[in-house]
Amino acid sequence: MAPTLAVSFNDSSEINDFVLKKGNGVKGLSETGLDSLPEQYIQPLEERMCDTKTMSQESVPLIDISKWDDPEVAEAICEAAEKWGFFQIINHGVPIEVLENVKEATHLFFGLSAEEKRKYLKEFSPSKNVRFGTSFSPEAEKALEWKDYLSLFYVSEDEASALWPSVCRDQVLEYMKRSEIVVRKLLDVLMKNLNSIEHRVTANGSNNRISVPIFINPGPSEKISPFPEVLASGEKAVYKEVLYSDYVKHFFQKAHDGKATIDFAKI
Repeated sequence: MAPTLAVSFNDSSEINDFVLKKGNGVKGLSETGLDSLPEQYIQPLEERMCDTKTMSQESVPLIDISKWDDPEVAEAICEAAEKWGFFQIINHGVPIEVLENVKEATHLFFGLSAEEKRKYLKEFSPSKNVRFGTSFSPEAEKALEWKDYLSLFYVSEDEASALWPSVCRDQVLEYMKRSEIVVRKLLDVLMKNLNSIEHRVTANGSNNRISVPIFINPGPSEKISPFPEVLASGEKAVYKEVLYSDYVKHFFQKAHDGKATIDFAKI
């Protein structure tokens, strides 16, 4: 149990300063012994999760991918992607010790002092590819998110070794390298079948929750557009070709609003 800090707040601006500017994050805020959730973290009614639509981990398809070349595996992946948009995989080849090490590294980073984590805030980080923060887009959101995050964009081994937080370097790099192989194989199978699903997770009132997602992105100067294979039969394109850096800039300037971000590329 983390010690309760002797901190009091007079208004929301003091909370924002403590959380967003001083590097304490919501982890630090929760450790002050709050009696109730601050108003700016209470989601509007229209954005709250509907309990009747909540999926449990047990209900999401579980797929053994140890035999990549088996047509039944590809069929199961495509079916899960089309019907669910999510699936779990086992026998993926990433050793359990690698997974445990990256979880440990995550705990170590968020267990650092506020002064140490503050070094990686947007205005202080030694690289634009290393970012500690809380909430998705604080300036644009109706309500702040009850989370802290560390974003590590991999550009090169040299930059990661020099500029990533020391508690994350080796473990997270190893995890990314091994996971990328799995992700790329899955993308080969899913090229035209992945159903984009709006999703979120609920906070646990008594335990910390960790997510370590891996994203494989194009370079900033790359262009993104519908797959030619999708249009081969004469179907009319719904989305135009856009520069990836333009799309990302748009994505991070606005609040979360389901799938509306993709409208940026609509014809």
